[in-house]
Amino acid sequence: MANQRTPHGRRSERDLQLERQSAETIRGLGASVRAARRRRRLTQSQLAGRAGLSRASLSRIETGRGGGVPVGTWLALAAELGLAPRFGFARDWREEPVDAGHLAVQELLLRLGRAAGYTRTFELPIGRARSGASVDVFLRDDRRRRLVIAEVWNVIGDIGAGSRSFDRKLGAAAEFAVAITDEPYSVHGVWVIRATRRNRALVARYPEVFATAFKGSSRAWAEALVSGGPPPDEPGLVWADVAATRIFAWRRG
Repeated sequence: MANQRTPHGRRSERDLQLERQSAETIRGLGASVRAARRRRRLTQSQLAGRAGLSRASLSRIETGRGGGVPVGTWLALAAELGLAPRFGFARDWREEPVDAGHLAVQELLLRLGRAAGYTRTFELPIGRARSGASVDVFLRDDRRRRLVIAEVWNVIGDIGAGSRSFDRKLGAAAEFAVAITDEPYSVHGVWVIRATRRNRALVARYPEVFATAFKGSSRAWAEALVSGGPPPDEPGLVWADVAATRIFAWRRG
């Protein structure tokens, strides 16, 4: 890369900094090679021969003058010395987390819950100790004595296992509802599925399975999540658009 120069013909501070960083890196790599060679009681000639280098080339590398050495040569030295080569960049701060789609839907539900006056909890542990179960979004309305379990699906996996886990969480929430006060809370549950092509095709492929598991009105559930109105007594299923900006009803086939 050609050096960038200031209007007066001098190299920029950025170029000088990159040059210093490059020199420090090459010196550090060379010192590591030299130290590893000595620990293995190898001469420069022995290591150079094994790696396909001249002794003079290895000497330049070990003394920090290996700036033009190809990556393959560094890898060959690492292989002969039994060192694990490492090269990479720090994590890109713009990179989305692995569960970005899941988090986006949770963010939407938490935002809607705040607007509807719910007390909200993110990833609430529930059930017996050490069960590892948690509710994706837990909504609690003390004024109306209402608890809502919202399970978020970015990618639908094992439908049966997911349904059984959901039932256990509803049961644990029901026990919690009884324990809160003398007047128990009502417990409601809903699946919020990200409306990707794959997820929509999967739901369409097994309409009776989903219709049997989620008998609550999808339209009523969507309205309840958006406006804070009373949710159906029976579990329901609604969609979140792919961008996680809105909730909409599932149209049963």
